Amino acid sequence: MKRQVIGAIAGAVGLTIPWLVLWIAGLEHSIPTGAVVAVSGLAVLGGSFLLAWGAETAEKDVPRAFAIAVLAVLAVAPEYAVDALYAWNAGAFAGTPQGTESAHLAVANMTGANRILIGIGWSGITLFTIYRAHKTGDPAVERRSGVLTDTLSLDRDINLEITFLFLATLWALIVPINGGIDALDMAVLVGLYIAYIVVILRGDVDIPEEHGGVPGALQQNPKRYRIAIVLSLFAYSGLIIFTAVEPFAHGLEQIGESVGIPSFFMIQWIAPLASESPELIVVAYLVNKARSTAGFSALISSKLNQWTLLIGTLVLVYSIAFGQYGKLPFDHKQAGEIWLTAAQSFFALSLLINFEISAREAITLLVLFVSQVVLEFLMIQELVWLPLSSYELLLVFSGIYVVLGSILLVARRHALKRLFQRSAKTIRKATPLG
Repeated sequence: MKRQVIGAIAGAVGLTIPWLVLWIAGLEHSIPTGAVVAVSGLAVLGGSFLLAWGAETAEKDVPRAFAIAVLAVLAVAPEYAVDALYAWNAGAFAGTPQGTESAHLAVANMTGANRILIGIGWSGITLFTIYRAHKTGDPAVERRSGVLTDTLSLDRDINLEITFLFLATLWALIVPINGGIDALDMAVLVGLYIAYIVVILRGDVDIPEEHGGVPGALQQNPKRYRIAIVLSLFAYSGLIIFTAVEPFAHGLEQIGESVGIPSFFMIQWIAPLASESPELIVVAYLVNKARSTAGFSALISSKLNQWTLLIGTLVLVYSIAFGQYGKLPFDHKQAGEIWLTAAQSFFALSLLINFEISAREAITLLVLFVSQVVLEFLMIQELVWLPLSSYELLLVFSGIYVVLGSILLVARRHALKRLFQRSAKTIRKATPLG
């Protein structure tokens, strides 16, 4: 095995060791909150890498259907761990201030993770790819005349992911109307993902995937060793993530409160950074190797997982903890967060329907995302005054996203029609009548 691969695995494991020692010794409550957050956050980061490598390595030995089903869950495992924690607490303490706060924090983490994936992930990877193209010679980057017009072309085989993500986004726009996430939302969102998986399994569509680096090296081992390695990675990373995520999330709440920042803001933006960073780092690695198409496709698939499975199953966790069926409640502020997240997704998808994204479009995504977060933070800290409430600010940005996205869809209506036709053809082939 190459020295670089051994070093990468050792580095990821090394990130988890401090937390493992603290947890085994039972000392996590005897050190400062900042230290707990740092150590547990690094552990989640290291565990996420190990989990991803194990999942990719397993694809060589398990049936394809099983691999896709497992990867669908593993792809959102770090984000889900935090969200499930708050959804569980919301159900366990339903009807109390603690339960209400936990429900709000579940929405915070879910919306933050989704918006970070697009606002930083999609935009940042696009800009990084275009920037690196002059050295990597990436064939997916097309140089065009004009200011910030260089473009990253995407694999047209991701039409199915874009179509299902578009449908999930349209549904998400009406989720807040009911004042909570309920069984119907679960049925629609999880149903969309199941339909997507069925089409892939029964059709001719392949998920773009290139294995290199650590997974590629691990797959070179004899089968009995590969299986042992995969099971070990799953078991160890699962132990680390699910023991570290609660102190990490609660530590962030305490730090936020100590400096006057609401828990909602901390859980929405800081916690998801730890869980999203492995994906972004791996994609950046692929970009550096001139494999940006595979990297961006992975980000789109990850968004589909988060926007369906992650949201749709929160009500299930809530109901189990509650002891009976109940919808995960939220108030008008959380409704605004979901609307904004869906609106951002709507705009981002309108950029991709022609299977390319320019530097100018990526910067627009990034600026809109950063400006909303910064403005809300300044308002919370009372460092700036706007004639708007925090909720109204969310609606303003939601409106901007929807208006821009609608203009693009009208201008690119022929590309949208071709996208749906291509997806419909794939779906028909995958059905018995096709």
